[in-house]
Amino acid sequence: MKASTFVYPWDVNGDPEAAARIAGLGVQQATLASAYHSTRALTPRHPRHRIVTAEHAAVLYPTDSRWEGRALRPYPAGDWAPGDAFGEAAEALTGAGLEVHTWVVLAHNSRLGAEHPDTSVVNAYGDRYPWAPCIAQPATRAYLVDLAVEAAVRPGAAGTELESLGWYGLQHLHAHDKTGGVPLGDAGMYLMALCFCGTCREGYGDQGLDADALAAAVRAALEPLWRGAPDDGGWAGVEKLLGAGTAAATRAWRDETARTLQETAVREVRAAAPEGFQILLHADPVTYHVGANPGVDPEHILSVADGVVVPCAGGADLLTPFARVR
Repeated sequence: MKASTFVYPWDVNGDPEAAARIAGLGVQQATLASAYHSTRALTPRHPRHRIVTAEHAAVLYPTDSRWEGRALRPYPAGDWAPGDAFGEAAEALTGAGLEVHTWVVLAHNSRLGAEHPDTSVVNAYGDRYPWAPCIAQPATRAYLVDLAVEAAVRPGAAGTELESLGWYGLQHLHAHDKTGGVPLGDAGMYLMALCFCGTCREGYGDQGLDADALAAAVRAALEPLWRGAPDDGGWAGVEKLLGAGTAAATRAWRDETARTLQETAVREVRAAAPEGFQILLHADPVTYHVGANPGVDPEHILSVADGVVVPCAGGADLLTPFARVR
């Protein structure tokens, strides 16, 4: 078994002892962030700082010409990861004998949603989720696929881990989060994740649903939960709240949307990568689940990548399964 650790460039750069210290833990691999969301990080052993604040989602390397003239494009990092921060850290880690893989966060970007609000998921109440790009929109899908390729296949990387390659929903920790007052389960989280942007409204129509009637049904189904009724959880809970036929139609649209994005991204990363490059997806084997580890249908992904699936621990949330594609 090969052990790996997740690392940020700011853990390594500016600390001449960091790479050797990480290698001394007994790991063989460093999974190094190349594209990451906003965060506040503690660096207790760094000689220059203790707290690093990444103010917005950014790529941690210089981008190339593929983004010229495009409205949706990655943001460069600020002083928390200037220049080719990824490349500098990767070189140090490789020099310490570690195999470097990239860590790429995709459909999770609050700055993108703030500056391009039409790209965001819109719930049944009309509230936008700026942290959650709607993966059904063509321009957003193209952005995510190109970002996956560029950020995954960095010089010297032997593999990648793709996070948030699918639907995001209500789950998102803000600096002063105030959403814990109502304990939503699987069913409530699914209903709050249903998107009603223009593209998704058309998608529901293709499944025989009227988007306005669906939004009203979702709001009605959620009302008892806001008043304290138990969330039965699981897909059976969604069917109970929304009706089996309507629930199935929403899932057909969303599963197909996520599956085709995941297939495309994996295929394009594979095409750009050298022989033997390993691809991991931070994912959940339940296809309707959303978040940093979104639902994935392993059979469809593997039909593209010709690999195997094994249970793994890791990703944004430890002990969450994800698909291993190799």
